[in-house]
Amino acid sequence: MHNGLPIGDFSRATHLSVKTLRYYHRVGLLEPADVDPDTRYRRYTTDQIPAAQIIRRFRDLDMPVDEVRKVLAAPDIDARNELIAGHLSRLEEGLSRTRSAVASLRDLLEHPAGTGPANIGRRRVPATPAAAISSVVDQADLHDWFLGAFGELYATLDAQQLAADGPGGGIFATELFAHDQGQATLFVPGHTPVRPVGRVVPVTVPAAELATIIHHGTHTDIDRAYGALASYVTQHALAVDGPIREYYLTDRHSTADEAQWRTEIGWPIFHTGPGPDDG
Repeated sequence: MHNGLPIGDFSRATHLSVKTLRYYHRVGLLEPADVDPDTRYRRYTTDQIPAAQIIRRFRDLDMPVDEVRKVLAAPDIDARNELIAGHLSRLEEGLSRTRSAVASLRDLLEHPAGTGPANIGRRRVPATPAAAISSVVDQADLHDWFLGAFGELYATLDAQQLAADGPGGGIFATELFAHDQGQATLFVPGHTPVRPVGRVVPVTVPAAELATIIHHGTHTDIDRAYGALASYVTQHALAVDGPIREYYLTDRHSTADEAQWRTEIGWPIFHTGPGPDDG
């Protein structure tokens, strides 16, 4: 055939391995111009080289095969660019997460646990009326569920012209950490009962005795605060069964500056004596 290249030559021309080219043929991403019915040898044309080069670059950027196929099949430039821009945005989000993880790891190496102030306290929390959303959640879905639930809670309070009486909080069952799925409850305290709407219902958050620690910033490295608190409870307090609590003292509803966010983590204990903040 005119301008025909056997698969080996096409592989050299495009820097795509023969194995990869066979895979792209199998999934319909880059089909040969001709396949011999007897030998099953694949042949490509030089006109297919630009498409192969584009595919290679998209795949180097970790674009899934299905998305590459959609880009190549886009009906116009605007549709194509929208798909590419969406993937670039996801790459930037991933890069941001990688940078945060790298910064957290570097800080962990430079400031290992136990080398700084633990910021540990103890406090008794009274029973508190609140508006809440509760659900069994997978650990992998917790972040998205968290944002959606808090958005719904605050929107419902605004719609009913109810004011929060303090920072919002969360109650998380042990199973959520131990088995990647468990009960999660988010709440916003308020003495005027909320009318049930959608997932939002009025609840009374139970009283509790807690050992506490304040975590600064986003939740990227909040596990370090959890670890410090667990170490303290193990050595200095009588731990009891019960869900972990978080209180969002300063969060995205207070400021867009992530460095100013403050989360109080509460570990349930049996209060038997003075703690670090008991004077």
